[in-house]
Amino acid sequence: MIIKQFIAGPIENNMYLLVDEKTKQAVLIDATALVPEILDTVKELGADVKYILLTHGHFDHIMGLNDLKEALNAQAVINKNDLTLSDKINEFTRMFNMPETTPSVYEKFVDDGDVIQAGDMKIEVISTPGHTEGGVCYLVDDNLFSGDTLFRDSVGRTDLWGGNFEKLSDSIKNKLFKLDDNIKVFPGHGPMTTIGYEKKHNEIL
Repeated sequence: MIIKQFIAGPIENNMYLLVDEKTKQAVLIDATALVPEILDTVKELGADVKYILLTHGHFDHIMGLNDLKEALNAQAVINKNDLTLSDKINEFTRMFNMPETTPSVYEKFVDDGDVIQAGDMKIEVISTPGHTEGGVCYLVDDNLFSGDTLFRDSVGRTDLWGGNFEKLSDSIKNKLFKLDDNIKVFPGHGPMTTIGYEKKHNEIL
């Protein structure tokens, strides 16, 4: 599996392109903006992006979704519990002085324990409410794409609509920290980390 990272947007969001080397089927995790580097990489690798997987519905993770769906001819995937957030995207863009956009339409909904197939990649959905009610992480082999649930030395904020620190702490301690210590964590912002490192050093938890 090939993993390519792209950083975009005013809050420096991470997006990740996952490509199955054998079949060239791919997924994109989160959709901040249609940056040229994504299209260039997809073309260079000969990738066929089947899904755009959203970790949650906050505006900075979905404001490029409509453009990316059209450019990549891919289906958008989210947990239903974050549909309200997605539909209210412009309430958040106005708060951050960002241009308004048309709320997205989703072709597929996922929940805890679902498995998404793209080529030979099996992508497990782990429901991790707390940052938002419908937040999810995606586990592929020994790689966890954690959105805004877990960061290096930090966790997602819970002071926005739908946030709940008790739920977030439970999601991390009783789901993510049950995973193998060697699993690499690719967050929605900032540098990568590992489950083992966060269990030892994340003072917020």
